[in-house]
Amino acid sequence: MAGKLRKEFVSRVSQENLKELLEAFVTDGILNDLEKESILEENQSRADRVRCFIDTVKKKGDKACRIMFTHLQKIDSTLYSSLHVSTFPSAQKAQMTGERVKMYVFLQFTIFSKTGLGKQHYTVFLKSISKRVALLITNKTFNRYSTRHGAEKDDYKMHCMLAELGYDVVKYKNLTAKVIEEALQKFSKHPQLVHTDSVFVVIMSHGSLGAVCGTDCKPFKTENIYKLLNTENCPALHNKPKVIIIQACRGDEAGLVVLPDEDLAKANITQQNSSLFASGRNIETDAVVHKEKDFISLLSCTPNTVSYRDPSYGSFFIQYIVEVFNEFAHEDHIDELFRKVMQRFEESDFGGIQMPSKDRCTLTKNFYLLDY
Repeated sequence: MAGKLRKEFVSRVSQENLKELLEAFVTDGILNDLEKESILEENQSRADRVRCFIDTVKKKGDKACRIMFTHLQKIDSTLYSSLHVSTFPSAQKAQMTGERVKMYVFLQFTIFSKTGLGKQHYTVFLKSISKRVALLITNKTFNRYSTRHGAEKDDYKMHCMLAELGYDVVKYKNLTAKVIEEALQKFSKHPQLVHTDSVFVVIMSHGSLGAVCGTDCKPFKTENIYKLLNTENCPALHNKPKVIIIQACRGDEAGLVVLPDEDLAKANITQQNSSLFASGRNIETDAVVHKEKDFISLLSCTPNTVSYRDPSYGSFFIQYIVEVFNEFAHEDHIDELFRKVMQRFEESDFGGIQMPSKDRCTLTKNFYLLDY
């Protein structure tokens, strides 16, 4: 398969594509005029020139490889999209995901392989990419609590994102608290876990501090996620990244505070809060009033606060995750991706009332979803 993929890459880059790439590399100062002329004049066929260009880029290092992909996207977006994962697919294109991810990983590891970083990041192999698996649970309707309008939007976006990253998504909708636990127990015994390089567990529901709600309005303690997937109970995931994403409130407070003696800050925060709800948008929360969580987790809000959701477009948390992963998953590790999601909240109208929270990070290395 590897030979076929490389052959496809070489065969698709046209002579005009190659000339534009070479010009861009000279302009960037990565290649000089002599190197450019050598590639064009010392190779008789277009394919040989492309191969020579690939070998030259490989010698320039990782940064040059990333720049090549950036230029290729500008020069020929159709070719780029078929060889390099950069955007999340529509429903019609979702079935193509596996091959596109394999192509990307093959190019990065086989054509533009990097060395000396094994101890700094979790290893991602082509074989493990094809065996990736994720769990997605979305609760929309409840016995006594309000319907989570827009939850279906989040479910669709998250499914597409995970599929694009090479994950076989095990999906459930509208589960009781007991069945949520049963679904996690079943997932912890999934036969592909021994082969995968990582897993995602995504749960979207109403919630409270330390728990998400089943459709029966009973709590499922998020602590159980970590217990069920730890080394003792799930040895197949030993030394493998386990990414937990939870879209749910962790309380009923707004998360807004006015700083004393800071009139400007007070005005800015108050204006943010009032304009958000005065805009006419029917913003809902995922709050539930409650009586009394080798992982990395991103929760949609800080403890004791609510998480906001637009009934027409879904939660802002999931929207921002998809946007950030769309733009940066090919170059940033998971911890940095989560930081950028938090930063996006800070820069938005919601910065004063909702802030995602990273939790229980025990990763010992950087985890790149698509190694570069």
